[in-house]
Amino acid sequence: MSNLIEIVDSLENRISKLLHKYELLKQQNASLKEEIEGLKSVSELQIDQLKHWEEKFSALKNANAILGSDEYKRETKLKINALIREIDICIAQLSE
Repeated sequence: MSNLIEIVDSLENRISKLLHKYELLKQQNASLKEEIEGLKSVSELQIDQLKHWEEKFSALKNANAILGSDEYKRETKLKINALIREIDICIAQLSE
């Protein structure tokens, strides 16, 4: 009989330890979920900033090309030619 009591006490101790570990893991999981949400918002902010800086960079490249910078002349010429083609298409459609 005392052997059975020892087994039950041992099981109670193990269950108690498991419940304690479960609660700790549950708290850790909640903390990690909050951290993930924070990192997601930081990531979204950085993506928005990156897009903003890419737009500024593109505008600066175009300005340099227009001002005569040799580095971006080819890109500017291609853009101007594309715009001229679009204008020609619009004129042709208006003429019909």
